[in-house]
Amino acid sequence: MEGIKILKLSIFMIHLLLLDFGVCEVYRVGDGSGWNSGTGTNFLSWSQKYNFTVGDVLVFKYSKAQHNVKEVTDATYRSCNASNGVIAIYESGNDEIRLTDAKKYNFICDKDSHCIGGMRFSATVLEASTSNNTTPTGAPAPPSSAVSINSNVVHNIGVAALPLIFML
Repeated sequence: MEGIKILKLSIFMIHLLLLDFGVCEVYRVGDGSGWNSGTGTNFLSWSQKYNFTVGDVLVFKYSKAQHNVKEVTDATYRSCNASNGVIAIYESGNDEIRLTDAKKYNFICDKDSHCIGGMRFSATVLEASTSNNTTPTGAPAPPSSAVSINSNVVHNIGVAALPLIFML
């Protein structure tokens, strides 16, 4: 009897883990250089190396006295004038931004003309799929033995399995 309780609890815990966590990636903007000017990082080229999907997280690490992060509209991105068209402002120096929607995101730093100097990039975010979403553009595909889990599939399996736990 005790073994069945442990099994039910284990299955329930696994269900919760699968239900709440899908596959997502965390990307440090600018890789090792971070979100900083004067490092020679081309942020647009950096962003084009990746295939971002809903649920991924962008981490911006920078000196908050020298930089900021603003999510902006297309017009503000093109002009680098953040007097309007700002969607969100981040200023902690260690910002983690979850990409929640399939859309184009635009990010700039508007301190000291940094945007005009190249501290900006756009990222097109796609719906999650069953493919490996972290393969950089132009990189070889993962081997056929690689496994990727789609959060929607995991959720559906988890919901379907929940009643089975209590039937044991």
